[in-house]
Amino acid sequence: MANADQASKSWLRRLFDGLWTVVSTLYKTLIMLGLVLFLVSLWFIWRGPGLSTQVEDNVALIVAPSGALVDRIDIDPRWALFDQLAGAPPPQTAMRDVITAFERGAEGSRINFAVLKLDDVTSLGLAQGAELIQAIEQFRATGKTVVAYSAWYDQASYLPASHADEIVIDPMGMLAIEGLSSYSNFVKGLTDKLGVNVNVFRVGEFKSAVEPFIRQDMSDEAKVANRAWLESLWGRYGVNVAEGRDLQDDAVHQFVETLPARMEAEGGQAAEIALRAGLVTHVETLHAFRARMKERVGEDAEHGSFRQIHFQQYLAATESQRQADLSAGTPPGVIARVVVQGEIVNGQGDVGVSGGDAVEDLLMAAQLDESVRAVLLRVDSPGGSVWASEQMRRGVEQLKAAGKPVVVSMGNVAASGGYWISMNADRIFALPESITGSIGIFGLLPTFENSLEKIGVSTDGVGTTSMAGAFRLDRPLGDSAKRVIQAEIERGYDDFINKVAEARGQTPEAIDSVAQGRVWSGEAALDKGLIDAFGTEADAVAELASLAGLDDWELVEWTDVRDLFQLLFDQFFGGLTGMVRASLIPQSWLQLWAPVERATTPLLRLSDPRGQYAHCECGVAISTRSGY
Repeated sequence: MANADQASKSWLRRLFDGLWTVVSTLYKTLIMLGLVLFLVSLWFIWRGPGLSTQVEDNVALIVAPSGALVDRIDIDPRWALFDQLAGAPPPQTAMRDVITAFERGAEGSRINFAVLKLDDVTSLGLAQGAELIQAIEQFRATGKTVVAYSAWYDQASYLPASHADEIVIDPMGMLAIEGLSSYSNFVKGLTDKLGVNVNVFRVGEFKSAVEPFIRQDMSDEAKVANRAWLESLWGRYGVNVAEGRDLQDDAVHQFVETLPARMEAEGGQAAEIALRAGLVTHVETLHAFRARMKERVGEDAEHGSFRQIHFQQYLAATESQRQADLSAGTPPGVIARVVVQGEIVNGQGDVGVSGGDAVEDLLMAAQLDESVRAVLLRVDSPGGSVWASEQMRRGVEQLKAAGKPVVVSMGNVAASGGYWISMNADRIFALPESITGSIGIFGLLPTFENSLEKIGVSTDGVGTTSMAGAFRLDRPLGDSAKRVIQAEIERGYDDFINKVAEARGQTPEAIDSVAQGRVWSGEAALDKGLIDAFGTEADAVAELASLAGLDDWELVEWTDVRDLFQLLFDQFFGGLTGMVRASLIPQSWLQLWAPVERATTPLLRLSDPRGQYAHCECGVAISTRSGY
């Protein structure tokens, strides 16, 4: 009997010992994996990419960004480390890096010419394309040449490529220009099925940002307004291409309209059609292109191509010399660059959006830092929360009150809340291709009484006044509550146009006539006094230096700096979460979820404490891969 008990205990002990061994091994493995990833991350951060790279004489500068071109790198840490370790191309490229590469390449004696390759760019706006055009033209003005290469050009990538000296396309490629469009997903059918009542309050005939929640199609008023700014942008696109290729202004439009007939008549030879239209200069394979480039700069036998240096390596290799030059002289004045990118939300924000608290903190830090002499506010945002926008606007006012000039540089979009935060700047720069205006606000308050009823939940009770419990999301919104909200929205609209009128030196009536939530192109905005001048970010910086009385300055990226440990912690555990997610969730499920996520994300970002929003529904598709 005793021997049986001992044998039983031994079996249980062996079982628990085995389980403990498994748990202990997994724990130790995780610790070791964390240590390895920690050291790898340190290597990525501190290795100084390109420090050992030497710029050789007579090489081609390869300007080949990847992912979305952005004003501020803003990547979800759940995927950042995993992408780095997997060797995937960066999902974002800083627009400033591309512009700076052209600027330094123009000055560098060792750069022979530049090759522009935009195949891997997934998002490029019209205003960004126009800025790239200016950088290319300044590079060419030094006597150097730019060669664009792509197997297939969409109209986003073709815009800057049209100003290259040579435009090369593969024989099987195509110049996929189709025109501009603005389409939205209308979610009223979804909210009806879910039983969600979306209560909408708005001011402005053209404030169409709420239409996806209350309609299943675009209103006639929105179509008229959208067509106006789309045609303005399309006209600018045609002019830009015509100037680059020395063609008539309507050459691109005619190319699009006659393409179906030409494709049928010429057997679908799309590349040859583009060549005969004068929109490309060479039709050749990548092998033939490389062979031709070897004749210019020689062969790189190791890589089997022509001698070249990638623009990121070039920037890293030239940065140390730039820093040495700065440290050798008198410390220049600092111009802080604050970026507002993506939707404007309440609080600190998250990846892909700009939080009111976060940007306000940055502006306050710039105000208090004695080394900062001026602030560049780079805006690429369709707006969002009114309160968050007002926080940012007040930060601009406080900077000016402290004697530090502020100049706004508008990117692809600076509309609605994006315009709200811009209006009090000393000067506002935009490009004709920028989208701005949309001066108007709206309120959204979804209630879920019908959704709850579908699952057997009801709401009942008593209150001490007619307003008590009126704003509960599990009850229908009563008439009294609606009157209060509508009055507040109308007051908010009055505040908006009065603030714009004061900032722009116009009357409220004049601003109201161009407001009403209507979207304008940068070209129209200048004509209506909503901006001060056309100009790139570089033009805005030059204006800032003049306002601040700076002969020598340094543009400094002004961001919230987290400690190294926190960065690595986020990257490790976030990357681990991403890998687990990728391995456990079938890709087909993620694809099915994507439309639902696109439809519900706008609702999830309704975080304004008063339920008021200055948001522009002004997306424009400029290619099959990209848009604003």
